[in-house]
Amino acid sequence: MNLRNVGIFAHVDAGKTTTTEQILFRSGRIRSLGSVDDGTAQTDWLEVERSRGISVRSAVTRFHWKGVQVNVVDTPGHVDFLSEVERSLRVMDGAVLIISAVEGVQAQTEVIWQALRELCIPTLIYMNKLDRIGADPTRVIGEIHRLLSIAAIPIQAVDGIEGEFVGTEDLLNIIDVEKVADLSVSSSGARKNLVEKIAEQDDALLERYFEQGPHLTDAELLPIFTTSIRDSKLFPVLFGASNRGIGIDQLMNAIVSLLPSPSGNENAPLSGVVFKLDKDPIMGRLAYVRLYEGTLRNRDTVHNHKLDIDEKVTQIRKVDGQRSEDIGILKAGDIAVVCGWSRVRIGDIVGDSEGVPSEKRLAEPLLTVQVHWRNEAEYPVVVAAFHELADEDPHLDVQWLQEDRELHLRVMGPIQIEVLAYMLMSRYGLTVNFGAPSVIYKETPEQSGEGFVAYTMPKPCWAILRFLIEPGVRGSGLVYQSIVRTESLLDRYQKEVARRVPEALEQGLRGWPVTDLKVTLIEGEHHVWHTHPLDFVVATPMGIMDGLAKMGTKLLEPMLKFRLSTPEEFGGKLMSELVVMRGEFDTPHVHLGRMEIEGRLPVATSLEFPARLGSMTKGRGTLTTFFDGYELCPPDVNAERTRRGVNPLDTSKYILATRNALSN
Repeated sequence: MNLRNVGIFAHVDAGKTTTTEQILFRSGRIRSLGSVDDGTAQTDWLEVERSRGISVRSAVTRFHWKGVQVNVVDTPGHVDFLSEVERSLRVMDGAVLIISAVEGVQAQTEVIWQALRELCIPTLIYMNKLDRIGADPTRVIGEIHRLLSIAAIPIQAVDGIEGEFVGTEDLLNIIDVEKVADLSVSSSGARKNLVEKIAEQDDALLERYFEQGPHLTDAELLPIFTTSIRDSKLFPVLFGASNRGIGIDQLMNAIVSLLPSPSGNENAPLSGVVFKLDKDPIMGRLAYVRLYEGTLRNRDTVHNHKLDIDEKVTQIRKVDGQRSEDIGILKAGDIAVVCGWSRVRIGDIVGDSEGVPSEKRLAEPLLTVQVHWRNEAEYPVVVAAFHELADEDPHLDVQWLQEDRELHLRVMGPIQIEVLAYMLMSRYGLTVNFGAPSVIYKETPEQSGEGFVAYTMPKPCWAILRFLIEPGVRGSGLVYQSIVRTESLLDRYQKEVARRVPEALEQGLRGWPVTDLKVTLIEGEHHVWHTHPLDFVVATPMGIMDGLAKMGTKLLEPMLKFRLSTPEEFGGKLMSELVVMRGEFDTPHVHLGRMEIEGRLPVATSLEFPARLGSMTKGRGTLTTFFDGYELCPPDVNAERTRRGVNPLDTSKYILATRNALSN
């Protein structure tokens, strides 16, 4: 299949959007180069992206090269928009990870790399900014080997660095394998290392390597090399300077030659996933779909597996930034925008769910903020606007406390808050303010115990449930199972319970989500005449909360893994600061007058630390952090959050409120 689906990923400011812009230009997709700094980049078309010079939403575009169509998803590089990266990963067959030759491997780089490896997505590494002052490819290759993978291997030799960088020399002819490379003496050693690394991947090739030495031909090497890349056993490293267009052609050659084409049968039953939503003033909701199997056409009626509804396709379009065209058909392996699905949500599966890969959770919003509006008349409009934005980014998890007239959001960081305010103004003409961010805690059971509910009054109703609730290992989330026989509780009722347990755990005794536990349904009973499936919607939260109330919960707080680099003279002061923040760190490493400290920090105590670091080190300290799970809080931390809705422990009031809600 002459098609590739490729995601472009990077830490912020590594040159990701500039690289995408150069690819579109040099492939002939666009006629003139845009600029991130000037706000004219093809893939940064939202007003907030143009004004800030950063990507906040993933952008889908495409180009043709060497007879191959490549669908490209340009993803945001800032950690506050990691949810966009998360959704894009699900639909990629290959990836380009961009690393700056100056800054090297950064926090977001590591997070993305781990996700790519867990999903086994073949990956090219492109080292950008070789022309910048401070570029050091040798050092950065060392960081890649130490922090990412020893299997990353350069397939080019660099000709000069910083102001003397003029390009690269290919060590392997990936387009024309019959061509014999006339390598310089300085590149012959790098070629030998590459040949040896490839030969190690295949016993027969390794035997020939021992016989012939490094003089294996590209025709012999390339099949093994390509297979190793697609099996995620080797990761080619390329070099360039995207702002000057150096290395872009070679990168496109590598994309079409080394990354895999999508699989899929256009005659099979339909199977696809919605990974991005936009809104068009004329077309309405735009659903970006990756199709894994089957064929989709204009005016087809499609079953939404997740919502269990059917919706009709009005148009299928290919979108490039603000341009689009009606193509009328979407075949297995391809990506396009579907119009006409008014109720679709991100993550919805259309058709059969069997062929759709699982989702990798990257983004974990660690902060919550309250939204404040200017006057009461705007209150319902603001709520509706944020619900619409939450459709496009489900991680916002809008919490609307209707009785208290409060609105809360989950966010990744301060940049996301600024962007949300900007989008409310530009899209809806609304001015809002946000309260000070506070940390999102979680709860976990203190011990094992049982929760029981007998929901038999007021009739007609009948649902009896008993749960065994046990603490789980840290980071395990929720594990649910049922050991109840279907004679006691029909299968359709058990499925309703399974659907409702995660919802019941969204708020624990202190109002925070409950995690790291195993819930087993050990007893269940329905009534032949009185039971309705909705009885288990009412009963399940009561049974879960009954168990939590008996056994109690412990508070968990979010942690950050950090890497701190500072001039040695400031090391002692910073270590004292880390201790005050309840940080844990290894023995510092000192090299060439700089101290490197690695460890873990609670989010709650370190919210202001990045701002303080600059003044404490006279601007010479650098800090990289990324989420590293939840840990038990110290006993003196007692954080509580106001509960949304009626507490299931207040049985009478809860039953009345829930039954009224279900009947409306």
